[in-house]
Amino acid sequence: MENDDPGTRPEPRAVRIDHRQVRVLAHPLRMRLVGALRVKGPATATALAELLGTNTGATSYHLRQLAEVGLVVEDPDRGTGRQRWWRAAHDVTNWEPTDFDDDPDARAAIEWIQGDQVRLLVEHAERWFAAQHEWSPAWRDAFGMGDSFMTIPPARLEALKADLWQVLERYRTEADPAEPDAEQVQVFLAAYPLIQEMR
Repeated sequence: MENDDPGTRPEPRAVRIDHRQVRVLAHPLRMRLVGALRVKGPATATALAELLGTNTGATSYHLRQLAEVGLVVEDPDRGTGRQRWWRAAHDVTNWEPTDFDDDPDARAAIEWIQGDQVRLLVEHAERWFAAQHEWSPAWRDAFGMGDSFMTIPPARLEALKADLWQVLERYRTEADPAEPDAEQVQVFLAAYPLIQEMR
């Protein structure tokens, strides 16, 4: 059982995905399966199918594909009889886009994954806009997004991203799910060039 004491919580298990893993991961249902296992914890194919609105056969097939490249693993401590439980093999997936410059298929896969992340951000924002009136003033003020403009070389931008990830990780490890009014939130971190017309 996972220890929720922030002081003793283990470091997140991370993977720097390789060419084979990225090609398997670049699929809408597979991305959702890995995400669901990371957020909700171990589950059966049947439970995941119900959660994601698909069928058990498809879920089982795609879990096996993810398992073949080490992105999900069976959880033998939970399995009973023919019921197979699955868990995410990692908490964090890392990569640099240039990791795949020598492989056109893997490069196309990572570009699809990046596009899917943007689609997910837009979907989350639209759901928030539709439901924000149901949340307390404190949460309405806490949620949202902003932007900042700066002129910076790539090495400094990499350093900025690393610093921000450290801050996010510190807050994640210090989080206490039992704290009153605590909610699960998803934080996106993005940096893009200023559009040409504004330069």
